[in-house]
Amino acid sequence: MSRLIVAVMVSLDGVIQAPGGPEEDTSGGFAHGGWVWPFAGEDEAMDGLFAQPFSLLLGRRTYDIFAGYWPQVSSDAPHGGIADAFNGTTKYVATHHPDTLAWQHSHALGADIVSAVRALKRREGPDLVTQGSSDLLHQLLASDVVDELRLLTYPVLLGRGKRLFDDTTQAASFRLASSRTTSTGVVVNRYLRDGDVRTGSFADD
Repeated sequence: MSRLIVAVMVSLDGVIQAPGGPEEDTSGGFAHGGWVWPFAGEDEAMDGLFAQPFSLLLGRRTYDIFAGYWPQVSSDAPHGGIADAFNGTTKYVATHHPDTLAWQHSHALGADIVSAVRALKRREGPDLVTQGSSDLLHQLLASDVVDELRLLTYPVLLGRGKRLFDDTTQAASFRLASSRTTSTGVVVNRYLRDGDVRTGSFADD
């Protein structure tokens, strides 16, 4: 069975909006697009996440950004390896307009996104990996289908913007499987799903 890995760049205060550039997503008046750039370094990649077979799971906005960029990146360019992987892999997309998915190997998830994701997880195949896609992430986190969180936490406070977790997130426990800090101060944590939330009371001590 496939697993669902939520891989995301996030600020200290939980913002995930527009990490890649100033024009990526200015909705809500967001003025800090490109906040990842000052911390960029080749050692801050997703810890080999894209070195093994995977399929991408994307919201429509992120899909359009990727589809307008990665097909133009040649194999011998910087990040050419990622371009080859993204261009060659299967993309599953949350969209109301499946007829406009022009990037090769792209497929619409359909009207019931969570059911489609559950069906994909039951099949034999590579893991599903998210990138960006804040609206889609909220649906996934509300539905208990996430098997792993791969969080790249950047040492910056953004104050406002789209956040990874909201009030619809389903309660769940995760265990820390690995953690490291890159040379630019990015903390890379890998969390695996670990059952229900466990509670107790200090009054019992």
